[in-house]
Amino acid sequence: MAEQVPPVSPVEVEAERRVRAWAEAQRVRGRRVALVTSGGTQVPLEARAVRFLENFSSGRRGAASAERLVRAGYGVCFLYRTRSAFPWARALPLSGPALLDVLRVHDGDGGGAGGQHVEVDCSGSALPDLVPALLAYHRAKEEGALLALEFTGLVEYLALLRAAARALAPLGSSAMFYLAAAVSDFYIPASEMPEHKIQSTDGPLQITMKMVPKMLSPLVKEWAPEAFVISFKLETNPSILIDKAKQALEKYRHQVVVANVLDSRRTSVIVVTKDLETQLSLSDDEVAQGMEIEEKIVSYLVSQHRAFMEK
Repeated sequence: MAEQVPPVSPVEVEAERRVRAWAEAQRVRGRRVALVTSGGTQVPLEARAVRFLENFSSGRRGAASAERLVRAGYGVCFLYRTRSAFPWARALPLSGPALLDVLRVHDGDGGGAGGQHVEVDCSGSALPDLVPALLAYHRAKEEGALLALEFTGLVEYLALLRAAARALAPLGSSAMFYLAAAVSDFYIPASEMPEHKIQSTDGPLQITMKMVPKMLSPLVKEWAPEAFVISFKLETNPSILIDKAKQALEKYRHQVVVANVLDSRRTSVIVVTKDLETQLSLSDDEVAQGMEIEEKIVSYLVSQHRAFMEK
């Protein structure tokens, strides 16, 4: 394990310093703290990378959960993949005509080119959640309740996770690790990676990938041994889901696995602990009202974290 985890870099040292200072401010305010990891990881196939291995993760679950944790009174360190969903920014269309259609150019004293300025059209049903999302974001920012750390590739993610975990360790049981990022299981070590773009003229591509080092073990045993740790397990085969979740709890000795099936992940999960399997689901009425399953997940886990701290 030690040979595979990236060596400490100046970027990691600076990240640990930032998180440690922020965490101390949260402690002074009496806040519990959650590290939320979010989005997928990008695995390069070449050293001077043109091609990558990706997964489908958009980061929506992590971003939605971060919003609700802040609302529940937590300080949230949000470790997220570049260009994945961001808390409260989810209220904006990501790109394309949906975004352009809500922007309006007006003449006036806005300070832009030729006195023109851009306004966002929040009328009707175009962006019904934008104003409350903006208010919530700026409130969290002004109160220092959100610290964002951005990563792109797998190695960067591993380094920042280690830095943040070490920085939050002094908080003990009041720190929650909400590991919602979809981390690749496979990668090519730098020493085995071709330097230049793989050429199609070389014929069919055959790649041997190594297993990515599992960070749960050093996180639970070394980096933050007193923290409340939640991992996520996604499967496409529901018949193996609970067994896989229980195996993870047994192997890594953390507190919770949130287990979900690909096809129903937006409406139903099973929260697995050493002693319980608790299903959380949205009813048809709740779906119609726009409720997200993360509201129930976070509410349940906050109560579990409180009980963990009281022990």
